[in-house]
Amino acid sequence: MKFGIVVFPGSNCDDDMMHVLGNVMQQETVKIWHKETQLDGFAAGDCIVLPGGFSFGDYLRSGAIARFSPIMNAVVDFANNGGLVYGICNGFQILCEAGLLPGVLLRNSNQQYICKNVFLKTISNNSPLTAGIHSGQVLKIPIAHGDGRFYADPETLAELEANDQILFKYCEPNGEITPGANPNGALENIAGICNKQRNVFGMMPHPERASEDILGNSDGHRLFDSLVKMTHMSASM
Repeated sequence: MKFGIVVFPGSNCDDDMMHVLGNVMQQETVKIWHKETQLDGFAAGDCIVLPGGFSFGDYLRSGAIARFSPIMNAVVDFANNGGLVYGICNGFQILCEAGLLPGVLLRNSNQQYICKNVFLKTISNNSPLTAGIHSGQVLKIPIAHGDGRFYADPETLAELEANDQILFKYCEPNGEITPGANPNGALENIAGICNKQRNVFGMMPHPERASEDILGNSDGHRLFDSLVKMTHMSASM
């Protein structure tokens, strides 16, 4: 499996992703500058990652400028042809701005930047990212964002629920989904979703920051392990 990490001006988690995917997961991993116009050498079983950071300084609106980077036309085509696309934090914002995922990420309800560990309840394991994790599994993953409040209109929210597209919700350590466990005011405590075709997924928390025992938390490793193993299984069938 080959991973491409798209780098925008202001990306700051690209090296984190390169380390986890390349060194920890032992997968072929390359950086892709945002001004590139093609994804040469990537097949449907590969994955393009939009990492966290502050693309273009978060000016105008988080992800709104990066969405128009030259590489995004190729990313959209790649996704529409079945390729895997994974957005984390700012990457999630970009995917929503590009229309690859529904909804939008608004300013945190407290109007402040938040950086801390949170707990996520796995709502659906019907995606390559979560297939190796049973529904209801609680993960501890850090967040670091100022614009992470997921919002969608009632019709879109109903579709997300009906299609089993909600992957994670913020929860208490025991898995209970409560308003107090919601760090940013996200609608229905939503922390991560996928598209209807289940090949594009985005989440606000940072699993790449919790993927090694040396960091004191390896819960994030389970997501990357699921993504790699499930894709390899699909390719061999």
